[in-house]
Amino acid sequence: MKKTFFSHDKNFYAALFPLLIIISLQNLISYSVNMADNIMLGAYSQNALSGAALVNQVFFLIQQAAVVIGDGLVVIASQYWGQKRMEPIRQITGMVLKIAFCLGIFLILLCSLFPGAILGFFTSDTAILSEAGSYLQIIKYTFLLYLVTQVLLSALRSVETVRIAFVISCISLVVNVSINYTLIYGRFGFPELGIRGAAIGTMISRCLEFLIVFIYVIKIDKKLKLFSDKAVFHIDKLLRSDYVKVAVPVFISGMLWAISVPMQTAILGHLSSDAIAANSVASTFYQYMKVVVLAMSSASSVMMGKAVGKGDLDEVKAAARTLSVLDVCIGMILGAVLYFTKDFLLAQYTLSPTAAQLAEQLIIIMAIVMVGMAYQMPVGSGIIRGAGDTKFSLYVNMISTWGIVLPLSLSAAFWWKWPIPAVVICLQSDQIFKGLPIFLRFRSYKWIHKLTRDK
Repeated sequence: MKKTFFSHDKNFYAALFPLLIIISLQNLISYSVNMADNIMLGAYSQNALSGAALVNQVFFLIQQAAVVIGDGLVVIASQYWGQKRMEPIRQITGMVLKIAFCLGIFLILLCSLFPGAILGFFTSDTAILSEAGSYLQIIKYTFLLYLVTQVLLSALRSVETVRIAFVISCISLVVNVSINYTLIYGRFGFPELGIRGAAIGTMISRCLEFLIVFIYVIKIDKKLKLFSDKAVFHIDKLLRSDYVKVAVPVFISGMLWAISVPMQTAILGHLSSDAIAANSVASTFYQYMKVVVLAMSSASSVMMGKAVGKGDLDEVKAAARTLSVLDVCIGMILGAVLYFTKDFLLAQYTLSPTAAQLAEQLIIIMAIVMVGMAYQMPVGSGIIRGAGDTKFSLYVNMISTWGIVLPLSLSAAFWWKWPIPAVVICLQSDQIFKGLPIFLRFRSYKWIHKLTRDK
């Protein structure tokens, strides 16, 4: 095939766009499960909204843990998928399921033994802490099921099976919204449980997600065939070593970034209660737009891993250039949508005048930030990491987030006493400090690494 800047491989586009659309829809619906809690509790009371937002910072860490251990699986499994070798994929999936199970048990114990210390990190407001404690007491039991569910979905995604994740998310959303409406406000003769009702709705939804994906993997799936032999229970030492080499940098990088996000919330949480509510609202809509970027990152990882597995380096480079340009275009569209819909979105919440004004300012900032984030995340975590270079993201996150952004933000908030919007700009400045090194690394093409072993 003739060398070109963009990929001219019709099979590439035929695989990319369905994958991108389905993952985007799945992420959108999945995020709407949390969004339903946010909106319904926002209409119920500001303290309930803030309490759920604090617990969702804890859940965010768990969500990111699921993402990074799943991404480690996808990076290596998608290269084997490019070679149509299924047994190594089943073995790696088995190892990751064991990791997810152990991590889930540990997190449940941690939240059971030290709930006050965990939530107290984010705020000292006793009213908000009381609501958050009620929410965490119930939702903590979903952590194990969520981790295992996401690993199974990651294994399916590595072989380009993504529709089941979309179906699961749709069912989960309907169930969660229905239970929320019934239990938060006390409809149809049920008691009015407020934030505890939202937690019950989320818990039932997570249980249902797990049951559906487990039944799908056992009875319906025809590609992965996870339990068709004993490979899933077999621990191959060489494959384990390969996974560890890939997954450890991915895990450290992802968790360094994930831990920094609740710290950013904690910085705002110690400034004022209005800052907590405003950031919760603005971040919710930002995350809603971000699901498309995350989908682009996930789709890019699978596509790049598959391409590298096939061994056509010219097509790998052309595909990567195509994806990078799409990233910028998507970022500009998402930023514009966020900006022009801010008035309608804010009208859905009951906030104090100060919190509402602050939320509008933060949404404008995040609309601009969206463009940079839509480039650096899919290129860094999708293209570069998906092609086998897992260490680069670790270095970028460590230096930009922990060496620059957090020290800068802490100084702006507590030393220089800057206004809250200026503090948020500092918190989001990692899009600049990550974007440039990611662009330079991308242009070098030194990130193409073959991870599979010969038969």
